[in-house]
Amino acid sequence: MPGEKKSTSKRSKAASAAVPDSMDVVLEDSISITDKDLAFEEDLLRNPYSLRHWLRYLDHHASSPIAQQFVVYERAVKELPGSYKLWKAYLDLRRQHLSKRDLPYVKAQEEWESVDDCYERALVLLHKMPRIWIDYLEHLMATPRITKTRKTFDKALRSIPITQHIRIWSLYLGWAKKIGGETALKVYKRYLKLEPNHGEDYVDLLVSLARYDEAASRLCKMINNENFQSRHGKSHYQLWRQLCDIICSHPKDVKSLPIERIIRSGIKRFTDQTGRLWNDLAKYWILLNHFEKARDVYEEAVTSVMTVRDFTQVFDAYAEFEESVISAKMEAAEVAEAEGEEVDQMDLDMRLMRLERLMERRPFLVNEVLLRQNPNSVHEWQKRVELWGDNAQKVVETYTKAVTTIHPKKADGKFNSLWINFAKFYEEGNDITSARTIFEKATKVNYKTVNDLADVWCEYAEMELRNENYDAALQVMGRATIPSKQKNIAFHDE
Repeated sequence: MPGEKKSTSKRSKAASAAVPDSMDVVLEDSISITDKDLAFEEDLLRNPYSLRHWLRYLDHHASSPIAQQFVVYERAVKELPGSYKLWKAYLDLRRQHLSKRDLPYVKAQEEWESVDDCYERALVLLHKMPRIWIDYLEHLMATPRITKTRKTFDKALRSIPITQHIRIWSLYLGWAKKIGGETALKVYKRYLKLEPNHGEDYVDLLVSLARYDEAASRLCKMINNENFQSRHGKSHYQLWRQLCDIICSHPKDVKSLPIERIIRSGIKRFTDQTGRLWNDLAKYWILLNHFEKARDVYEEAVTSVMTVRDFTQVFDAYAEFEESVISAKMEAAEVAEAEGEEVDQMDLDMRLMRLERLMERRPFLVNEVLLRQNPNSVHEWQKRVELWGDNAQKVVETYTKAVTTIHPKKADGKFNSLWINFAKFYEEGNDITSARTIFEKATKVNYKTVNDLADVWCEYAEMELRNENYDAALQVMGRATIPSKQKNIAFHDE
């Protein structure tokens, strides 16, 4: 009869139309049917398996109390348990209602678990639908139930096709990284079996968890794998740089790798970054408190680098290291003196002398770097002679090494000027005999041009004139003008 309310309940025909807003599990026998619902109910009696009729009925109840909407949805999915459209709309409504109430899991555990139950029932027949799994997992990720969430992730991966796994893994990895600990490590290890090229993310996770030894080992494997391609666009050197940063910053934690051998191989491999790598090796020994080994590394570096840039990097770090050691010794001496203990002044003086000596060697070390770059540079050899100043023994050694090292045809600069200056050095020391010996050797050198040889003969004769040996000067010029017996010499080679 119109206007009369009829209840679907078999146990109570006088049920109230008012339904509580909050309920754990919505039961079908809590709905009241009004006159406006009769037409829809009759259609559903005739077509209980028609998705279109259920959607029309749900649209009709769109403005009804939320509990009444839940009851209609429960009736619909009971009749059509395999309908993705019905389940998706119902589950979205349940989650939306839960989020509007803004109740955390600890305060509304039963309501959260009732939503879990809805998802579990939906996945009985819709377990191949990634979207349902993703929504369910996002719902679980908002709760502190780590074990249940992890097991649900695993269940999702077992249920959906492998071609859809990436959608689950993107959530799984983000959640695992947020959780951290052993859970995150186990999840990432599993993922690497599927995608081995994602090792960089695993290394970052290991570093964030202070697992430096395993991180270094994993990076080392990636570097040694010639087929490895960085997903983040890192070059081979950048990976090597990351490895050096880990092992040099945490030398006491990394025990499974031969650190010194690794860094030395990097020095040979990346010749444009030798200065930085030498500093890394020295830093490694410093952090282990092996200061003498660190000093040996610095000494080896400043005498082997090939560019001024690398030398500057190493030398500055070397000087800073010596200064820090001296500062620490001075502070320790002040404390000992204040406590009335004996101070080892000799050790402190020795370290100060060592630093002073290092600073004095700097111009010579820079010169050695430039000569390693170009051993045929006449200018740099002459500059090295000037650095020795009044040290006659070192000057002679430098001139001797220069004239034996430089290739006459590859000389960068006037090679004959080096011979001439060598002879003049002896002349200025009143050792004319040695000066003549040098000139005699200089006249036998195969210079680039004949003019270079002519200059040597002229300087030879002028030396004799300066010392008033006129006959000897005439003999020198006479020998210079005699045509050479070697037919392969071209006197017009310019």
